[in-house]
Amino acid sequence: MVKARSALGAQPATIEYYTDLPSAVKDAWYVVESVPEVQALKIDMLGQLDEIAAPDAIIGTNSSSFMSSELIGKVKHPQRFLNTHYGQPPEAPQAELVTDGHTNERIFDILGAELPKHGFVTAVAHKESVGFIINRVWAAVKREALAVVAEGVSTPAEFDRIWVASGMSPIGVFRAIDRVGLDVALDIEDNYIKHFPYIPTTSRDLLQQYVDEGKLGVKSGEGFYHDCPEPSHD
Repeated sequence: MVKARSALGAQPATIEYYTDLPSAVKDAWYVVESVPEVQALKIDMLGQLDEIAAPDAIIGTNSSSFMSSELIGKVKHPQRFLNTHYGQPPEAPQAELVTDGHTNERIFDILGAELPKHGFVTAVAHKESVGFIINRVWAAVKREALAVVAEGVSTPAEFDRIWVASGMSPIGVFRAIDRVGLDVALDIEDNYIKHFPYIPTTSRDLLQQYVDEGKLGVKSGEGFYHDCPEPSHD
């Protein structure tokens, strides 16, 4: 929140928590789901949102890898639905917009005008793609970083140290995976392998090993790092 105030030069809107969907989406013009990267779960959630959201509300999915056309099985109004993928870490300003094949073109104009008001840089993918634009490249980076560790070439800490020192990003790849959750990263990688069978399984096998040991990252207190602090809500 501190970073948000600094970036926007304004007080962020109040965050409210709800325990039921109808109350949460009442009067909302834009609704985004961010449930775990499990296709069946997302299909069910989006079907519910399509039923209860205002008729003119835009519905987005923050899926990291599923194309929105793979998630509309229970959506009756696909013309108001699309991928709206935001990045990690949370302060990253990018927002990728991708059609489900039916999305009303006006939605891209609306979000393209509105999201920059909140500090986002938007990009519209010209066609559906697993992983979209930046996230597809990021997936390849994660995959190779995991392979370097799986093959015994380096360790998570050593890799992150040289990665950050090289100016590639302010946070290491393995720190980033710990934040997202190793179980989520595994689900994402499994989806890539489903679409691209030529991808080696070395990286997903390493993730599976950690997940089987209960090392999920920040959410479990340990992942690739032993000192996974709870995220700050300041």
